Amino acid sequence: MELRNRVAVVTGAGGGIGRALVAALADAGARVVATDLQAPDVPGAAVSRALDVTDRDATAALLDEVGPVDLWCANAGIAAGTDPVETPDDLWDTVLDVNVRAHITAARLLLPGWLERGEGYFVATASAAGLLTQIGSAPYAVSKHAAVAFAEWLSVTYGARGIRVSALCPMGVATAMLEGAGSDDTFSSLAANTVRAAGEVLSPETVAAAVVEGIGREEFLILPHPEVLTFFARKGQDYERWLAGMRRLQDSAG
Repeated sequence: MELRNRVAVVTGAGGGIGRALVAALADAGARVVATDLQAPDVPGAAVSRALDVTDRDATAALLDEVGPVDLWCANAGIAAGTDPVETPDDLWDTVLDVNVRAHITAARLLLPGWLERGEGYFVATASAAGLLTQIGSAPYAVSKHAAVAFAEWLSVTYGARGIRVSALCPMGVATAMLEGAGSDDTFSSLAANTVRAAGEVLSPETVAAAVVEGIGREEFLILPHPEVLTFFARKGQDYERWLAGMRRLQDSAG
């Protein structure tokens, strides 16, 4: 997709990857609508609005306000919870609502107009955890797998009708999510340690640049850490060996 003069919405734009995405998309010529729980003050945003992505009515109202949207970056995300035994149901619900159901809500609202126009672009910020797993956080691993699966389904189902879809799957990114690991409702220290051990921690700006490039190429998997593709291939080639390797990584990081 050519981004110049396109209307793009970025959720979770108050910091991290979302904030960097706003700037990168604006630099590419897009008119960017930046959203977060509180209206973010983000350089490059043409419009800034408060948005709870789990609220269908609020999402619909935003779309009515900003007009036809060409690109939706479902970037808002949450990392919380540890193992299934210790993570309460309400925290599971929160993670699934933000990381998966918000994507479904946005797609449900966007697809009719996109299909009528014959084009539209949906970018899901998932994670390498969505292709591999996330040691130390079952809710994060499960929700990011689901985010990748939903993006994949959208691409398979609507790709021939002009709908483009990308799944952003980085490993470590220098965001508050990673840096705040170990505090309440964030990554556990184990989860953060395994992320740091797996590869280089990239800046949000590096990741955002990869997204702009990936949109330009209209590629499904956007991998700022190219080695993720190697890990993913090894997982498919020998699942048992991959599982054993992940157990070793968990032991070394713990």
